[in-house]
This record gives sequence, structure tokens and C-alpha cells, in this order.
Amino acid sequence: MSANMTKIEINNGRLIDAANKLDQVQSLYIEGERIAAVGNAPVGWKADKVIDASGKMVCPGLIDLCARLREPGSEHKATLESEMLAAVAGGVTALACPPDTDPVLDEPGLVEMLKRRAGAIDQARVYPLGALTAGLGGEKLTEMVELTEAGCIAFTNANHPIVDTVVLYRAMQYAATYGYAVWLQPEDAHLARGGIAHDGEVASRLGLAGIPVSAETVAISTIITLMRDTGARVHLTRLSSRLGVELVRAAKAEGLPLTCDVGIHHLLLSDRDIGHFDSLYRFAPPLRSPGDRDALSRGVIDGTIDAICSDHTPVDDDAKNVPFGEAEPGATGLEMLLPLTLKWAADANAAIPVALQKITAHPAKLLGLNSGVIAPGSPADLCIFDSAAFWAVTPQTLRSQGKNTPYLRREMQARVSMTLVGGRVVYTA
Repeated sequence: MSANMTKIEINNGRLIDAANKLDQVQSLYIEGERIAAVGNAPVGWKADKVIDASGKMVCPGLIDLCARLREPGSEHKATLESEMLAAVAGGVTALACPPDTDPVLDEPGLVEMLKRRAGAIDQARVYPLGALTAGLGGEKLTEMVELTEAGCIAFTNANHPIVDTVVLYRAMQYAATYGYAVWLQPEDAHLARGGIAHDGEVASRLGLAGIPVSAETVAISTIITLMRDTGARVHLTRLSSRLGVELVRAAKAEGLPLTCDVGIHHLLLSDRDIGHFDSLYRFAPPLRSPGDRDALSRGVIDGTIDAICSDHTPVDDDAKNVPFGEAEPGATGLEMLLPLTLKWAADANAAIPVALQKITAHPAKLLGLNSGVIAPGSPADLCIFDSAAFWAVTPQTLRSQGKNTPYLRREMQARVSMTLVGGRVVYTA
């Protein structure tokens, strides 16, 4: 039998997929790259491989909306090989990678090269986000049609601001004409200039330059106004504030095609966690007040915030072992997305199936994928995990080349046992 028609049976696992109202111990049948049946075996079924998932949960493979893979150009921080392994070790079967590489993903050839490299490694599925402006410079629009043909699924300027509102307006007009989604990090460059932490009492006490919440709300207000004018579909990345959530909620109520995500660290941490200038807690956007964190949590539960992402940002030790203000923002997150999302669910009293939906079915929908669910005919991209297992986050246990995380030397609950992509086992603990 050819490898691509292998029949796999997963028994005794608790299948969880809120999109299909599935939460019970059932068998799952896979033929080739797709799910063949749920519950009852297909007629004449004979498995080539049986996986016993007793005591474990089986959910759709995680889909991460923001994972920096650092290639091309920053291989000293991470490589495709290391981050693809980190992804499948974390149960992540598909990810979107921003274009802030070196060189920037603003040319079709670079996108094709990245897709080819990722395809050769053959682990998680990689969906590149194309640069909205050339070199992320915020001035000249890229050739979005050519970049889409090369494999880009949406367009963004990553964390680089588009200061000129006319350029942003034209970019949104162009994208709307072709039906492309624009992903924007809502931060006003002038209000955020020079800031390194949330503009609040912690920053004042530590003497750190602040980034006010208005940097986010002014940007969101501008984006919403331009959406009304252009009809563009916009996805806001990494919301960080209560007022930001309120603006999104109002825009959605108005019927605007606006979606958004939040980084998992912003649901669990606040500016109080910075402590004595711990650079592992430096993020972009910054960790905000406990009130903002709690409002983000409510926004995820009520559906205002569509998805949770890892905002995976591996950096080398030299970029973190410096004073807080000089440290590169961000944390490694691919391997912690599952346990941290489940931790958030427990803290916020959210049901596990609902929480998992925010890192499976919802991001799949945002990317226009037919995955993120457990249903006959769907891709057999799956994560099998032990929700009761503990593991320590150490430089040795992390597969990512980036060891920068606020959870270093802390214990995590929920460990991935096995990851399948397209019906192939790509990771076993």
C-alpha cells in the first residue's frame, strides 16, 4: 500500500472539537491525508496502524497566527529546522509567518524559496504573510497579486508602522479590489515613539518610557475609518488594551469585516510582572495593566477577539541579556501555546473546547483553511496531548532555538504526546 493511503486508527482518546460540538471518548479513523470517519469505522475497515490515546485528549492540530521562523536572514536567532520541530512538538500543525525577515518577504522569489524550504522539512504547514509595503518601509506598495500567486495568504507591515495614512488608505483600497485581507498591528508610531513599557505606574516607578493605550486606540480608530471608506477586510494583530477591545466590539456590531487576535502572554501577564527590569517580560505591544489583561480575557470569551496566537519570537541570548530598554521584545511561544491556553482557560473559567477553538478552528477560518476541525473529509492534522502531564520549561526541553520566555524554569501542565500532519506522525514525545 502506498504511504499516502495508510490507514490509522486512534482509539480511546477524548476527541474535542467545539466547532462540531464534539467532546467525548470516541475512535477516529484516518485514511491517507484525511479523516475518514469519527466514532464508527468505515465499512470493511482494516487499520495499518493503531494509536492508543487512552487518558489523552485528541484535538485538531493547533494553528498559530504569528510565528517568526527567522529565515531568511536571522539564522543566529533560529532556523526553519529548529522552529518547525518546535511547532510540531507544541502540537502546532499550521502557522502564519510574518514578512519581517532579512530580506523582507516582499518579492515572489523569496516567498517561493521559503515555501520550498518549509516543504522540504515537511512538518508543520507554513503560510507566509506578504509585506504590505516594499521593505516594510511604509512608502511603496508591494505587488500583492504576484505575492499571492507565490503563496502569500494575506498582507501586513508586521511591527513596522505605516506612518503615512495615504499609503495605508491606498494599500487597503488595493487589497479590497482583489479581495485580500490586510493584517495590521494597531500602534500609532508617534504616540509609541521611544516607549518601551505600558504607560502606567510600573513604568513611572521604574523610570521606563511609556507607550500609552492611546497609541493603540488612535491606530484602531484610523483603521476603522479607512475600512468604512475602502471596504477592506482587516485583521488586527496582538490587541493589548481594554479600550482597544471596546473599539473592535463596536466595529463588529456595525458589521465591518474586522477580526483580531491576542498574544497568549497578554492574557496571562501584566506590566506588574516586569519586576526588576526583567527583559524576558519585554513585549511589543507592551504588557499592559491587570485591568487591560482581564478585559482581553473577557474579549476572547465573548468572541470579540477571534483567536489566540503564540506571537512566537525567538531571539538569541545576547538580545535579552541587556538592560530592559535595550532588549529585543518578544518571547518564544510555539511549544507553550497549548499549555498556556489551557492555563488561561482554567484561570478565566472558560471551557476547554471553547479555549481550544481559539487556537484551532477560528485561526483556520481567518486563514481561509478547511482544517482546524475533526470531521470526515478534513485534513488529518491532529494533536494528541495529556492534559494532566507536567513538564519543566528549560533550555534543554525547548526545541526552539530561542530560549527566551518568561516561563523559563517554570512548570507547565499539558504535554503533547503526538502530532499528525496530513495523516503522518511528525512528532512523538
